[in-house]
Amino acid sequence: MDVHLNPKIGRDWMLKGQRRYVRTPGQNRKRFVAGALNAATGKLTWVDDQSKASELFHKLVWKLMGEYRNCRRVHLILDNYIIHSSKKTKRFLAQFGDRLVLHFLPPYCPDDNRIERVWLDLHANVTRNHRCFTIEELMIQVVAFMRAYNQRKKLNPSLKLASGVSGSRSVV
Repeated sequence: MDVHLNPKIGRDWMLKGQRRYVRTPGQNRKRFVAGALNAATGKLTWVDDQSKASELFHKLVWKLMGEYRNCRRVHLILDNYIIHSSKKTKRFLAQFGDRLVLHFLPPYCPDDNRIERVWLDLHANVTRNHRCFTIEELMIQVVAFMRAYNQRKKLNPSLKLASGVSGSRSVV
């Protein structure tokens, strides 16, 4: 997911007769977030970086393999973005052998990837019409949203039902 300092402009709530101004800093800066959503627990795991290269995906895999080190096998459902299947990534993933299994979705089907709904929610609640002056300030809000997302899943069992979380354990 891309996080832009220049805000996404969109609908916003305001009192009748009032106008909300959205500041655009002009010189856009970006950060990139890679994430995985555990299908069994609804837990969101993420990493961020200043580039959207293969290393971003590698950072995510390292974090997942650390978090799920007791799992015999970790399954990742991925879109067809080039960093998921680059030569560099294939060499990197070889070290995990059959402990890491990749499942690629067909092209152009973001509705089948649950994490896309998280990114949409994040954009709707954080990056749309934001008023941050620096990318660092915006990333603090992004991280706060993702932490709150994980807390919301833990604290409210009805949200687990609404999100379709199942009882499986080793799928990420």
